[in-house]
Amino acid sequence: MNKVTYPRLPASLGILIVLLGAATAARPAAAGASNPNELRLGAYFVFYHSSASDLSGPYVPAGVNLKVRNVQTLYAAYVRRLSSRFNLEFAFGWPPVTKTEGRGPATLGSVPYNGVVISTARWLSPTVLLNYEFLGEHSRLRPYIGVGVNYTTFIDRNSTAAGDAASGGPTRLSLSASVGTAVTVGLAYRIASRWHAYASYSYSQIKSNLRAQTAGEVRTTTIDFRPQALVISVGYSF
Repeated sequence: MNKVTYPRLPASLGILIVLLGAATAARPAAAGASNPNELRLGAYFVFYHSSASDLSGPYVPAGVNLKVRNVQTLYAAYVRRLSSRFNLEFAFGWPPVTKTEGRGPATLGSVPYNGVVISTARWLSPTVLLNYEFLGEHSRLRPYIGVGVNYTTFIDRNSTAAGDAASGGPTRLSLSASVGTAVTVGLAYRIASRWHAYASYSYSQIKSNLRAQTAGEVRTTTIDFRPQALVISVGYSF
């Protein structure tokens, strides 16, 4: 079983989360307090602008790299209203199967590589965002911006048959977890008193160290995922 490495949360981020949690508990009677809670459900469209250092290790020729394919998945969030302008969003996504393909030489030896799916993984990536809404709370359409913290960990990491062939045998993969900044911009549209529709576009900092082990030989690289996500959702306040 592959071991997941969890990074230590920086003290400044921990303090930020604690303060935001305290603010949430302390402001239940803010504007709109008759319905201060909201559940949102929709779709994530994730576009990776990934880059990675060339794979390094035994028997690896120059220029061997990789690319992460885009993915779609379910979006869900719990939102707590803090005031008429501010809310705290806890966003989650159903862990999607994300595919990684080889980039570089057309073949490694006689094995096809460039453009071939060499591995798959699922990720858990909860994000906490403090959002600020423009215009008055009675406006039907309200733009908003947000900033927060993203935590990503990777599960079900698997080398494909093509990946094993390119590596020279069955390969075990590990990816370190990541903590980074997340930002978002969006639009909220009031459908009815308790129902809203949302569209947002976000960016998260996600970087991970990949370790691939084949028959005792270890190859490594660092992947900067740089995901951007379009989210379309509806929300119900209560």
